[in-house]
Amino acid sequence: MSPAPTLEANVSLRPYNTFGLEVTARWFARFASVEELRALLALPQVQAAEKLVLGGGSNLLFTRNFEGVVLKNEIRGLEIVDQDEETALVRAGAGESWHGLVQYALGQELSGIENLSLIPGTVGAAPLQNIGAYGAELKDTFEQLEALELSTGRLRTFLGPECGFGYRESVFKGPLKNQFIVTNVLLRLHKQGRPNVRYGDIQTTLQDMGIEGDPTPLHISEAVSSIRRSKLPDPAQIGNAGSFFKNPEISQAKFDELKAQFEGLPGYPVPGGVKVPAAWLIEQCGWKGQRRGPHGVHDRQALVLVNHGGAQGQDIRDLAYEIIASVREKFGIELHPEVNIM
Repeated sequence: MSPAPTLEANVSLRPYNTFGLEVTARWFARFASVEELRALLALPQVQAAEKLVLGGGSNLLFTRNFEGVVLKNEIRGLEIVDQDEETALVRAGAGESWHGLVQYALGQELSGIENLSLIPGTVGAAPLQNIGAYGAELKDTFEQLEALELSTGRLRTFLGPECGFGYRESVFKGPLKNQFIVTNVLLRLHKQGRPNVRYGDIQTTLQDMGIEGDPTPLHISEAVSSIRRSKLPDPAQIGNAGSFFKNPEISQAKFDELKAQFEGLPGYPVPGGVKVPAAWLIEQCGWKGQRRGPHGVHDRQALVLVNHGGAQGQDIRDLAYEIIASVREKFGIELHPEVNIM
């Protein structure tokens, strides 16, 4: 029988958020199994408190101390649970790192998530916002997840349609927010590589790498990782949460109107309209590289807000709202944060 998990008081969250903000949690605990999680949820301090489940802390902006309980998900495990001639079902513990899962899949010669290489955070956080990059999204390979219901302690299985996946959205950010804790995720991956090189700079990067013909999933992963490293700062070097804003989607008519006014406006067709790169809009408003003391906008990627050291979360939040207002004024487009502002 494993020992009861420990509940700590007044714990610094600086090591647990990639912005590197100095905030504290009134209560903090780790869990590595469903049994440990249930034991924590039975504690009076936990039952009475607001709860925040923490994975890699890569998609959070704390604007103040957290007066509830932070539950650090450390459920591990990577395994193939079923397979046929074409596909394999891979189950991953919610506390595994997402990129660790990508590397595991590549090691098993499975494809489907290589375009999502080097995305920070944990497996359990991935379905909450349907992570995506370079022409792929989690929902493309998602089979199901298992989650524990906070109010009852029961485990429930969610199939793809029940998760309500959208662009960086799911039911876990909407109707079921703060009601479930993901314990594991099941993905259906392919045994034959299905290279997806249509988006962004992947083809150019592969050419620079000397890759000709059909690239392997490993080639694509290496290309995506190279692109991400060149565009996005390492949180270990400078505090950030990656892309702070979602790319907005507008109607074709709105896009045509703006294109006539702003000749260089880029856009990508999506169902029901056009997706416009938020980074381009922000850069056109003059924000790229702007610095306000300890915080600012990254000098190589306008989507990224950074903590140069000693910044306050509320200052980064206020900067984000200023950026949103300026894009609204110049283009009539509303930006929305991808990062969860606490």
